[in-house]
Amino acid sequence: MSKVTQRPFPADIAAQLTESGIRPLLARIYAARGIENPAQLDTDIKRLLPFSLLKNAGQMACLLADAIADNKKILIVADYDADGATACAVAMRGLTVLGARVDFIVPNRFEYGYGLTPEIVRLAKQSEPDILLTVDNGIASVEGVAEAARLGIQVLVTDHHLPGDALPDALCIVNPNQSGCTFPSKNLAGVGVMFYVLMALRAEMRKRGAFALIAEPNLGNLLDLVALGTVADVVKLDENNRILVQQGLLRIRAGRSCTGIQALLRVARRQIAQASAFEMGFIVGPRLNAAGRLEDMGLGIRCLLTDDATEADEIAAKLDALNHERRNIEADMQDSALAALNVFDPADSFSLALFNEDWHQGVIGILASRLKDKFHRPVIAFARSQTGELKGSGRSIPGLHLRDALDLVSKRQPHLIQKFGGHAMAAGLSISEEHFNDFRLAFEAVAQELLDADALVKTIATDGELDTNEFSLGIARDLQRQVWGQGFPEPLFEGNFNIESQRVLKEKHLKLKLSSPAGSFDAIRFFSAEPAPANIHAVYSLSINEYNGSESLQLIVRHW
Repeated sequence: MSKVTQRPFPADIAAQLTESGIRPLLARIYAARGIENPAQLDTDIKRLLPFSLLKNAGQMACLLADAIADNKKILIVADYDADGATACAVAMRGLTVLGARVDFIVPNRFEYGYGLTPEIVRLAKQSEPDILLTVDNGIASVEGVAEAARLGIQVLVTDHHLPGDALPDALCIVNPNQSGCTFPSKNLAGVGVMFYVLMALRAEMRKRGAFALIAEPNLGNLLDLVALGTVADVVKLDENNRILVQQGLLRIRAGRSCTGIQALLRVARRQIAQASAFEMGFIVGPRLNAAGRLEDMGLGIRCLLTDDATEADEIAAKLDALNHERRNIEADMQDSALAALNVFDPADSFSLALFNEDWHQGVIGILASRLKDKFHRPVIAFARSQTGELKGSGRSIPGLHLRDALDLVSKRQPHLIQKFGGHAMAAGLSISEEHFNDFRLAFEAVAQELLDADALVKTIATDGELDTNEFSLGIARDLQRQVWGQGFPEPLFEGNFNIESQRVLKEKHLKLKLSSPAGSFDAIRFFSAEPAPANIHAVYSLSINEYNGSESLQLIVRHW
């Protein structure tokens, strides 16, 4: 069940934006997304928020500068998703050009679980590091940091996840979401946090005269990785994140990205010169994530670190093959989940918690996301881990903060959840298999408290109907130039159309010819072969179709 609504916008703000020279349609779109003046659309790198506002960034810069001066060994402890992989690559590349002795380790999710665990610390000890530097993890690693202290290893934490009740006793923590941090953008991804730490470190080393005889490194060269990790982690694209992403995309399109990103775009048959946030989130990101889901994210990190094109192409081919395998596993899991739910009436439940002993631990997050989209309910999918407990991955809908919901379950029934963490829209947890049914009931009770019936109806927000003259390549190009994503949604439009013709492409896409008073348009609906009726009220986006060197307007139908 879905309902289509038009996104409201302040008319006076839209008028002011139009007066400043912005097209009326774009002015309406921007006003609906909280833009009040054209400066907020300026993605010049000089407009980035200063690192001085990020709590402890200066302190960590001093500690890292001291470590470099003393030739201490720094070991990066990465996470096994695209944000963690890019954060690791940014740390490796950035610290190396700044003179550090640095290496990395990434936990295998099936053996060690998430974050800086005591087991990972003991594994890291074999490399004899002086300092462990976490990227995209560590804020919840109280036990891991304590184990590092016991072994005589200092820990520096860079993370962006929400803190728990207790912070780890690390030497220094940089996290925009920790208490007392006034950094205006709380939406930095893990890779963004690490990039900011490097900016602070470079400034500290500049102050110490480190660049008196050598050229100062250009950290802007790392922005391709920052863009990839930021988009792939689906953090809110606030003003600061849009600058990071746009600057990274400009470098990628200009052919100035790292060899690995170029290889991943090539293996997916995507044009580097036209790379967008879509490619980062749905093409490159999933191929990186496939390594962490099915094998070892070390493969993905090596792809981002190599400067050898041949090696990058070889790794990218392996990642592409893993991604195809991941898709097949996901399809089988989704079929089994839907079979189990074939008697499911959405009105009967406010949430879904599912477990199947045959499900793959590395793919349950994607399964939860697919089921969340289908049923518009918070979903947690569980798989059995190698150690016997159930690992769960959850995805939520607006109105239910998933981590807070799990916290509520944990406080009411402390025996149910062994550990948990995450965000508003995504979270992970571990439970005992014998407690699965009790957890399912407890989670459902919390969902019923926090959600009302209206929240369970999926709302598709559009930017209204287009005027006849707005069906144009010029408008489509203007929309393509902007960075769209989480919290700054891509514009969708709605309107009535007649179906002139329709046919199925590759057994899974519907190719359409639509007509309306505005004209006749090519259109496509991806991943749906369901025939369309003669007349539809469609929700769609504008795109540019390129064929044999020519461009034409194409509507991408999202819903009818």
